[in-house]
Amino acid sequence: MGKTSNNQALIAHLSMFGACAGWGLMAPIGKDAMTHGFDGMTLVTFRVVGACLLFWLASVFAPKENVPMKDKLMFIGAAIFGLICNQCCYTIGLSITSPINASIVTTSMPIFAMILAALILKEPITGKKAVGVLMGCSGALILILTSAAHADGKVGDIRGDLLCLFAQFSFALYLSLFNPLIKRYNVFTINKYMFSWATLMLLPFTFGHVTDTIWGKPIPVSTWWEVAYVVVVGTFLGYILTMIGQRVLRPTVVSVYNYVQPIVSVFASLLMGIGMLKPTHALAVVLVFTGVWLVNKSRAKGDPK
Repeated sequence: MGKTSNNQALIAHLSMFGACAGWGLMAPIGKDAMTHGFDGMTLVTFRVVGACLLFWLASVFAPKENVPMKDKLMFIGAAIFGLICNQCCYTIGLSITSPINASIVTTSMPIFAMILAALILKEPITGKKAVGVLMGCSGALILILTSAAHADGKVGDIRGDLLCLFAQFSFALYLSLFNPLIKRYNVFTINKYMFSWATLMLLPFTFGHVTDTIWGKPIPVSTWWEVAYVVVVGTFLGYILTMIGQRVLRPTVVSVYNYVQPIVSVFASLLMGIGMLKPTHALAVVLVFTGVWLVNKSRAKGDPK
């Protein structure tokens, strides 16, 4: 029994590490794809529609679940906050700012989750949580001010930073509002409905733009491979691996894996020559990481066993 439990824990940890490492690589790879052929709107359309097709294909082999019409309609709201606002803002923000900034901003999501849990679910905010929020906000502010001063794609851009920040807020809102719905179904059921609604909402506005982009000029083969990585690894596999980890690990442990993303992204961006690390980035990382750690450490004490 203990061996099985240990194996499950090991699989959960490896799943979370794999998902966050994949997302960390997705920032520089997606940025490079948007530098050599595609813009943010085209990439996010590929991401949503491609993942939709993959989840419907995978659901054929997954256990069948009966989803009442009420829940199918609730998935519309989940798709708006968890996919449309989140992925559109993040991908378009990444196309403007640096992959290093985008990945650092991603770690602010647990802070948004704590604030929204206090407002929506009436969870208490302790002194430690308040200090953590202030530190995290200070780190984000330093990052944004650095971007405003340079306005350089390698250093960052304030517009992209703010869009990536709003993407984290949107996903935290999705977790707060639709947590009971998410827990009722398996990963394939949840995502096939969410990505289906997102596709139906997104395609009418982006289809013409995407076809014009594809047929307008030759796209390098390497760029298509980068798009495939974003769709298959950064979206489809990333969502599956995360939910495998979430079923076994505590929320506080899951949140710690957010730190993997900027570490992987920074090294990959520097190696690819599409990012620049400045002392202010290091200060922002320390403040954001410490802020998120304080929020999670405080929350862990109040978690039920």
